[in-house]
Parts: sequence; structure tokens; C-alpha cells
Amino acid sequence: MLESNRFEAPLTIDEVAEKASRFINLGNQMGEGWLLTGEIAELMDAGVDNVVCVQPFGCLPNHVIARGMFNAIKQFYPYANLIAIDFDASISKVNQINRIKLMISIAKNGMVQRNV
Repeated sequence: MLESNRFEAPLTIDEVAEKASRFINLGNQMGEGWLLTGEIAELMDAGVDNVVCVQPFGCLPNHVIARGMFNAIKQFYPYANLIAIDFDASISKVNQINRIKLMISIAKNGMVQRNV
């Protein structure tokens, strides 16, 4: 994969940690801790401006860490379009779909404004 012209190898865990350390202390070890923040930064650096963070409902570490880092990530990456979607059998599917549609609409508007 490292020699492929079609695919890019994922970053090593140390490289992801380095990206995350711009936003959060690596001592945050609960749940995915800093990993989710580092993965979002990796995507942003690769030119992916729109990220859907899918998580199980009630996953406190993701609620605290992921959503807590969204503002910091958006300040560093001004074109970041981030959304967290909770999944649970008791949650309305319509609400989840509407939130994703809203994100797509924001992404399209951002592309028009930047002439992408």
C-alpha cells in the first residue's frame, strides 16, 4: 500500500497522536480519547472538509471528547463541516437523516462559496 498510486496508507498511531496534540492533551485516555480528534485532523489535512462522526447513543467519551473538540477543530480548519450523529434503536431515524441532509446542504453551500 505504501507504494500504491491509488491508495494512501493511513497514518501511524504516533502521527495521529501528533495531530491530536494540537487540540487536546494526550492524557485523555477515556473511550477513544484523543484518537477521534486525531483522525478528524488527519481527514482535514487530507482535504476532507465534511466529516460525520457516528457514535452509539450514550457514549459519554465521544460526547465529551468529540463534540468538545469540534469548536477547536473548526477554528483551526475554517472549512470544517462536522456533525455527530447518535445511533440508538429508540432514536427517530428521521431526525438522523435530517441532520445528515442539513450537513450535506451546508457542504454544498460551502463548495459554491469557495468555487470548488
